[in-house]
Amino acid sequence: MLNAREKPHFPPLEVASPDGVLFVGGSLAPDWMLEAYRRGIFPMPIRIERRRLIAWLAPDPRGILEFDDFHISRRLARRLRRGEFQFTINQSFAGVVEGCAAPRGVDDDCWLTLSMQNAYQTLHELGHAHSVEAWQRGRLVGGLFGMAVGGLFAAESMFHRVTDASKASLAFLVEHLKARGYALLDVQWTNSHTRSLGATDIPRTEYVARLISALQRHITFAP
Repeated sequence: MLNAREKPHFPPLEVASPDGVLFVGGSLAPDWMLEAYRRGIFPMPIRIERRRLIAWLAPDPRGILEFDDFHISRRLARRLRRGEFQFTINQSFAGVVEGCAAPRGVDDDCWLTLSMQNAYQTLHELGHAHSVEAWQRGRLVGGLFGMAVGGLFAAESMFHRVTDASKASLAFLVEHLKARGYALLDVQWTNSHTRSLGATDIPRTEYVARLISALQRHITFAP
């Protein structure tokens, strides 16, 4: 386990365990977080002997969402055409993180611990973490947040309070990233839900190569 006061230092990705864990420990300070994303690594709390510790992961394969492969259902397309949602950027970052951290069904052990929420809030204040909000009649009904580094956007989590609000937020995000010139949308892992939206798995080596290329782009997330 590393000391949180040490400077960011990450081992080679190849030493990650089969479930993607690179090591446990370190710090959630901005320099650690930014260096991790630049290397294709992200933080995730794990439980070890009843203790919740920060782990750093680099899974293989890696989940991404190609912009042109994003799938919008007919129902969602109709709702978007009718303008049922209004979208904003960075207008309620804390509200989106709170929505993402809320208990979901019987599984209320959310990965967004208070320390994680605080870490992303700090990164937001520094201009690295961003949110997309979906509204209806002035009420926040869904959204997502993630990290923007160069031409990479690493989507962290999304939530909804009305049907389709999170998917609508993702649709807005995809169009926004395309317009701003982003090259890579990272979703970390795929599951049946994200695959239904067009997400796919690629080898970690391919992800890292695309990440290196994406980091060469000088882009700002918000106009």
